[in-house]
Amino acid sequence: MLPRPNPYETRKKQLQIAAELLDLHPNTIEYLKRVERVLIVAIPIIMDDGSLEVFEGYRIHHSTLRGPARGGVRYAPDLNIDDVKALAFLMTFRNALLGLPLGGSKGGVRVDVKKISKEELEKLTRRYTGEIINIIGPDIDILSPDLNTDEQTMAWIMDVYSMQKGRSVPGVVTGKPLEIGGTVGSNEASGTGLYYIIQALCEKYHFNLKSFSIAIQGFGKVGSVIAKLLYDFGCRILAITESVGGLYSKEGLDVDKLLKWKKDTNSPLEEFADQNLKKITNEELFKIKCDILIPAAIENQITSKNVNDVDCKIIVEGADGPVTSKADKVLEERGIIVVPDILANSGAACVSYFEYIQDIHAYFWTLERVYREMKRIMLEAFEKVWNLSNEKKVSLRNAAYMLAISSVAKTHELRGLFP
Repeated sequence: MLPRPNPYETRKKQLQIAAELLDLHPNTIEYLKRVERVLIVAIPIIMDDGSLEVFEGYRIHHSTLRGPARGGVRYAPDLNIDDVKALAFLMTFRNALLGLPLGGSKGGVRVDVKKISKEELEKLTRRYTGEIINIIGPDIDILSPDLNTDEQTMAWIMDVYSMQKGRSVPGVVTGKPLEIGGTVGSNEASGTGLYYIIQALCEKYHFNLKSFSIAIQGFGKVGSVIAKLLYDFGCRILAITESVGGLYSKEGLDVDKLLKWKKDTNSPLEEFADQNLKKITNEELFKIKCDILIPAAIENQITSKNVNDVDCKIIVEGADGPVTSKADKVLEERGIIVVPDILANSGAACVSYFEYIQDIHAYFWTLERVYREMKRIMLEAFEKVWNLSNEKKVSLRNAAYMLAISSVAKTHELRGLFP
């Protein structure tokens, strides 16, 4: 079995390509490839059976040049330091592309949440927060949910931080419950942002989106939302898969029925009983002929191994890093349009920033305002990426990175190096 591609190396290659197109100074390129700060912590927990287990946790700041770092907390059994570096790297350039005054960070714990109880999960989260507390805070590093973390996780983190500071500090985390300073629209932000970008792209190409067929990997907070929005718009949702597989129908899936069943049973999609639907694997999903393919699960899904099986017009990256650098080159050669993750799934970054602003000012927005502002920021970024792509005759990914890197590099140039 081949080792999985290193996501951090993929990110650095993407930066190198865009930086060379910009003719950046080699010193600047070298600086931007590095992370500012890496913290690795041991997290000892007394388990429910009385035994001691020590988990490994991380918090990484890629850049704080443009403002406090911001990034998610991920719990995964195979999480490693290069995964976290890559995700922190991504957040720096996503925030820069959107014009947000933030840097990029990421963190997490190597743990299989399916194998621990809620009580153990709470103890792990609280101890993890205590271990990283010196490098987080509203003016240092703002945490948010990611894979296998949620509103409750953020509430525990906020509580630990606040208890240590002797006052309530809601701005240390975003994606938390409304009752303790969260914002409306947070859970649906990524999927809604994807929808705005897909609409904008189709308008540029004069595509009839209603006539399009869609395949989606992932049925969580991103995949389920974009599936519902496209289904309601009139698109034909051919297939949806989760980690263990999913469903396919040539006529199109009934997304409303699947969402209700999922809510009622919390069971894997492939267990949905309907003889008219075909059960498929994730590998089969990428071979389906469709107009738009949306990988909205995890990284490294479209690789050099399966890229030639992909049969679509457009790929919209709903996950972080679902396409490797080698596969990306092949897709470009084949004329498949790829909307990169730093633009496509940036809705959550927007709304996270809005929540942070609302917490700082103790003044909260309506859902209409949240989405209006998110749409404005995302479409302004899309327009810049589209224009640069056409002007320089480069891919949307390279255009997005060129814009983001230019912003961070200019900040680096203006601030200079200390001492």
